Amino acid sequence: MAYDSKFKKDDIDELFKAILLLEDEEDCYRFFEDICTINEIHAIAQRLQVAKLLSENKTYNEIEGITKASTATISRINKCLVYGADGYQRILARMKEAEEK
Repeated sequence: MAYDSKFKKDDIDELFKAILLLEDEEDCYRFFEDICTINEIHAIAQRLQVAKLLSENKTYNEIEGITKASTATISRINKCLVYGADGYQRILARMKEAEEK
């Protein structure tokens, strides 16, 4: 792994390896329903939507109206997009590429 995460630990490695073994959307639903609370799943999904809307140059007010995320959450995600580990950018680019196929 070329990226040196501040959070790297054996148990997190194992979690990510498990996620990489998920084969389809049904696997994802089953795994995440077991491992997360419904509120955690909603929060993660909301963050991804906020990142997507920010990458589409939507305003904080537009994003707040669409996602119901607080401006603090939107700001935190924007900071990740600008100064983070490029995780959002990488997955958003892949999602866009998959959408175009």
